[in-house]
Amino acid sequence: MAGTGSRGRTERRSAGELESEVLAALWATERPLTPAEIQTEIDGGLAYNTVHTILKRLYDKGLVLRDADGRRGAYRPAKNAAELTAEAMHEALDRGPDPIAALQQFVSGLSPEEERALRNLFAGGGA
Repeated sequence: MAGTGSRGRTERRSAGELESEVLAALWATERPLTPAEIQTEIDGGLAYNTVHTILKRLYDKGLVLRDADGRRGAYRPAKNAAELTAEAMHEALDRGPDPIAALQQFVSGLSPEEERALRNLFAGGGA
């Protein structure tokens, strides 16, 4: 959400932050949303055109789909939050020179709850 900076100026959110907010709004519902509905959900004073531009960027990246069955101009996420996060983790591992070292660093920073969930996954017990 945009806030007011130390000099009274409105702080602008980055494109990545806005994309994340739009995706969060889409993940929070079971049905496709129009740009106007997303604008209302975000409630951050964004112009309709800004929301529409963000949706076009997300569509171009393959992160949202346009609803072809029903309402014109409605969007839904192409992947759920967990799928998108896992994909980003795989991409990060693929970029580094030593993915095993990166995994070791990642695992050493897990919370006890996350560590238990990981152990359960390896044991075949689910999350």
